[in-house]
Amino acid sequence: MNLLPPAAVMYRAIADRDRSFEGIFYVAVRTTGIFCRPGCPARTPQERNVEFFASIAACLQAGYRACRRCRPLEADPDAPPWLHRALGMAEHSLDRRLSAADLRSAGIDPVQATRYFRRRYGLTFQAFHRAMRMGVGLREIRSGATLGAAADATGYESESGFRGAFVSVFGAAPSRLAAAPDAIFRALWLATPLGPMLAIAGNDGVAMLEYVDRRGLPRELERFNRRHPRSVIPGSNHHLERVAAWLARYFAGDISEPDVRLHLEGSPFQVAVWNALGAIPAGATRSYGEVAVSLGRPAAVRAVARAIGANELALLVPCHRVVGVDGSPTGYGGGLWRKRWLLEHERTACSRQPTLQIGDRLLGRPSAVSEPSA
Repeated sequence: MNLLPPAAVMYRAIADRDRSFEGIFYVAVRTTGIFCRPGCPARTPQERNVEFFASIAACLQAGYRACRRCRPLEADPDAPPWLHRALGMAEHSLDRRLSAADLRSAGIDPVQATRYFRRRYGLTFQAFHRAMRMGVGLREIRSGATLGAAADATGYESESGFRGAFVSVFGAAPSRLAAAPDAIFRALWLATPLGPMLAIAGNDGVAMLEYVDRRGLPRELERFNRRHPRSVIPGSNHHLERVAAWLARYFAGDISEPDVRLHLEGSPFQVAVWNALGAIPAGATRSYGEVAVSLGRPAAVRAVARAIGANELALLVPCHRVVGVDGSPTGYGGGLWRKRWLLEHERTACSRQPTLQIGDRLLGRPSAVSEPSA
């Protein structure tokens, strides 16, 4: 999956029907519930009615269906001959489940289908079909239908079965999405030169940016879900678009201040530590002790280290700029090899351009977590 370009660039691309952006992003239209390729010949939607996604899977899981004019699902020059049949089966079976036996009866090898769909769309065939069915349900609910009507439209025999399937796909109960859309967080998978990252953002800003292979990520997600139960669905919003655009600039060598609003959740002490990290200029480092001194807590070195370890916003809250007392890279959740890469990347970039401090941009909102002891 590619990093998303700036929203203004993507909107200009769809207005110009610029096919050079094919495969880089997809555009979804809120008023029609349809997603398209950048070069779609259909009339250009109004800018306020569109949102952009980096993958077909993200479009489907956000409740959009494929355009019948530009056919984004079939835009693959190396598509196998059976793909059209498989997509037709999925589209015409939204009121029931499809099994491996159904694929075999259509002359399609289920194992081959699973491998291709996972590689092409990021989902197995069954998960792809389930996302399409749930997309129908999501549109029904957003248009005012009852849970029972949405269950009927997607072929579920009971409301409880539909609710369970809905949550497994979207991460939030149908009633939550319909009644409290402002409380929903969007989750987006972003590719970077250091490996894929997971970004989560709500209306108030970006709440998480982590390496997907980080060993502690499952625990972080569990904690996030406890704070915001059943509130995360795949998709994007303007905060995530800004993160994607900033990451692209950062890895290209522009290490200036991120134009990203952050949604920090932690104790007053943790937020103070994270703000102190934001004040470390790119290209520079601080020891744990120096961070403690800057907070007026010189004896709180261990507490500072714990707060840094609890940071859920890699790069945006630059904990990679904190090193050991001897200047050696230590203690980075994304792996020391990444920390060394980032420090060298920033030193190299600083030798070519002036940089800005980040300081005042961290708008922390302390939670009820108690302050750690020194």
